[in-house]
Amino acid sequence: MKVLIATEKPFAKEAVAGIKEVLDQAGFETVLLEKYTDKQQLLDAVATADAAILRSDIFDKEVLDAGKQLKIVVRAGAGYDNIDLAAATANNICAMNTPGQNANAVAELAFGLAVYAIRNFYNGTSGTELAGKKLGIHAYGNVGRNVARIAKGFNMDVYAFDPFLSAEAIEKEGVKAVGSVEELYSTCQFVSVNIPATAETKNSINYALLSKMPQKAVIINTARKEVINEAEMVKVLAERTDMKYVTDIMPGNHAEMAEKFEGRYFSTPKKMGAQTAEANTNAGIAAAKQIVDFIKNGNDRFRVNK
Repeated sequence: MKVLIATEKPFAKEAVAGIKEVLDQAGFETVLLEKYTDKQQLLDAVATADAAILRSDIFDKEVLDAGKQLKIVVRAGAGYDNIDLAAATANNICAMNTPGQNANAVAELAFGLAVYAIRNFYNGTSGTELAGKKLGIHAYGNVGRNVARIAKGFNMDVYAFDPFLSAEAIEKEGVKAVGSVEELYSTCQFVSVNIPATAETKNSINYALLSKMPQKAVIINTARKEVINEAEMVKVLAERTDMKYVTDIMPGNHAEMAEKFEGRYFSTPKKMGAQTAEANTNAGIAAAKQIVDFIKNGNDRFRVNK
């Protein structure tokens, strides 16, 4: 059984060692493809693989069609919009993610961004504090729960909205549930965006929603850039000079935002929510274990395609 680790952006050495140890113990062969510069290299490598572990690598229809022996592909991380799920299903390939493995890293970054924003990007001027402020968590999944946990340590007043969870499930964890996304944004000065990019959520954070936020609002996006209506974000930031936007997913109109909203907008150069040694290792090893469990036991608990 050949398992391809296809990572244009490599895992840490410790993560690769951990992944290989799991696969070795299962009697599987490990093939490493790192820092590849041409798609053909990926197509060639996947052609003889039975399973694959990927990070931000694009497993589109062409790649999945080329993997004639592929039985399973696992995205080491929570998001999986870089896998063509329909093509995976058509090729009888199980696609999985590794939910929760990066959650703490993403949540910690969200607070790093929040503090950076309210301390005026460390420009030496007087800022404000998080304590006592209302934080809204937009999607109460693995990342959202970690955001809530950390927010309590900052003594914030924590709210959450998740259409897939009951109010009781949210409130039993000491978080206030709200009945709609509009209520969340109109109630909270701070909002942590944790929603996936789906047909329903793309461009859903728009002018109508953002304009409802209280004064001195801060939007923290560690999810996906596609969920933000970027043109309408520009519109609301232009009108609301009290508002700030911080993210680790560089918008398509980054240059415009940086020029127009200096001191109120910040983006990291690349997505880095999961870029910690711990998350890197956790997600990679989890992916390897899920492959072994699927191949040997048929366990598809984390399957994301039908």
